[in-house]
Amino acid sequence: MNIKVVSDSEVLEEGLEVLMNHLEPHKVLRFWAACQLGKGDYLKLKEQLFGQESVASLYDQVRIYQEESTDQESK
Repeated sequence: MNIKVVSDSEVLEEGLEVLMNHLEPHKVLRFWAACQLGKGDYLKLKEQLFGQESVASLYDQVRIYQEESTDQESK
């Protein structure tokens, strides 16, 4: 049986993707900071996470997320 061993950076990248799919972006960054995982290149991470985003698009995403959360809580 062959086992593929992945690098730490691959594991961190996959974990970050999971977090981004389930948490608001600012919570992901707070989690990242709380775990002191910020030893890498912050600018590269920022570009990877938000490279195609504008302030307006991030605001819209947060607003939609909050509205959906409020709707689910009221059910």
